[in-house]
Order: sequence, then structure tokens, then C-alpha cells
Amino acid sequence: MEEKINYQNKLNCLIKTLDYKPKLLLHSCCGPCSTQVIDFLKDYFDITILYYNPNIEPFTEYIHRKNEQLRFLEEYNKAKINFLDCDYDNISFKEMAKGLEQVKEGGARCNKCFYLRIKKTALLAKELDFEFFGTTLTVSPYKNSQIINQIGEKVSKELDVKYIYGDFKKNDGYKKSIELSKEYNLYRQNYCGCLYGRDEIWN
Repeated sequence: MEEKINYQNKLNCLIKTLDYKPKLLLHSCCGPCSTQVIDFLKDYFDITILYYNPNIEPFTEYIHRKNEQLRFLEEYNKAKINFLDCDYDNISFKEMAKGLEQVKEGGARCNKCFYLRIKKTALLAKELDFEFFGTTLTVSPYKNSQIINQIGEKVSKELDVKYIYGDFKKNDGYKKSIELSKEYNLYRQNYCGCLYGRDEIWN
């Protein structure tokens, strides 16, 4: 069995080397997941949140989640967090998911979805001169942080832009995200985003 890497420890080691706040483009899957991650990283990075989630359906759900992300950033006054929006790009997700519609949640379709969103983040980070890129995805206990970080590392090498490793569920990170979500009265969705996963859970 392959030994698991402590990616949160890798992030902590990076933080110890910083003597300034580098610009970080941080992909956020949703407002609730972003809460604890922002709270943890705000003292070390100049954060811009990227909301790129073409997997979320229907469109009304996408807008609801995006508005909750924006509301949290507006109400969270411990640091100035910037926001970078993207057009709704569900077509890219649907094309990526072809042939994988019936794959169980947590399988190959999800991994390709992670790659789609993480690569988009890295491309924009490079284009807009961010020093680092990262994602909030690892705060969820339902997502494989080993795979997510391996994708981040792969994309980092492909595009030559620095990736911040992390496993933000560590040290009660997920619990803290729930507490912050309650504090800010954030909408917490009951499915990841795509209709394939929703139907699997709801049926």
C-alpha cells in the first residue's frame, strides 16, 4: 500500500519559509468550504478567491452557491479577500464527463472534475501573475486529499506555477468550517454539485 503523504505538513513547512505575503489564487468549491481555509491562510497569503465550478447544476443552484460565497467574503472582515468570477462553463464539465455519467461518486468522474477545476485555476494564476494557486477541495472529508494534491502537483509541473499543498480537514479543519458556516448562516448544500452525484444520493 502506498504511504499517504501529510500534505498539511508540507503546507506548514512552506509557510515557515515565507517572509512576505505572496499572491495566491485559491479555487473555492463553495462558500462553506472556503471559510476555514481562508481563515487559516489569510495571515500568510494575499488571497483571491476563484469561483470556477462548472460541475454545479442546475444553474439556479450555481447562482445560489456563488452568491453565498460572495456574501461570506463581504461579511468576513478579518482580511481583504479579493474575488475572481468565471462564466458558467457547464458545457466543459459535460464534455469531460462523457462516458462517466454512471460512475459512482468519488470515482474517475470526480477525479477528472478536480483536474478540470484545478487546471483552470493554475492557468489563470499564470496568466494573471499569481505566485501560487491552490484549492479548498481538501477541507471536505468526502474528497480524497491525496488525489487532489497529486493533481495539483501534476498541473504545477505542467504549467510551471507553484501549487500550495494542503489537507485542510486536518486539525479539526472540517469541524471549524461547519462552525464558521453556522456563524455566517451560510447555505450548506446536500450534494457536491453535479446532477450525476445528486441523483445517486437522492435516489
